[in-house]
Amino acid sequence: ENKMAKKLKEQDVENKSKAAAKLDKEATELASDLDSTQTELDAVLEYSEKIRAMCEVKPETYEERAARREAEIAGLKQALQILEGEAMLLQGGDLRQPGLRGAAVSPHRD
Repeated sequence: ENKMAKKLKEQDVENKSKAAAKLDKEATELASDLDSTQTELDAVLEYSEKIRAMCEVKPETYEERAARREAEIAGLKQALQILEGEAMLLQGGDLRQPGLRGAAVSPHRD
């Protein structure tokens, strides 16, 4: 009976030692997985932060709005001058004579 109890206890110790070794191995693997996952998460969060910074709408300062508006007005003035110059060329430099209702009529040339 003593020998049987001793043998059962030895087997129990052996089984528990194997189970403990298996759990240690799993814990090591899980710790390694956690480290690699944490590294990957840190990289994703860093990338996400960079992307969000590019997508955020930043309010325009007064100086930026005023400069943009001035540039737009200067461009419109330049376009108006060009159009007025073309209108002068069409009116002053053309041989057309005003006809009925102010329409320009070209003289016939044979």
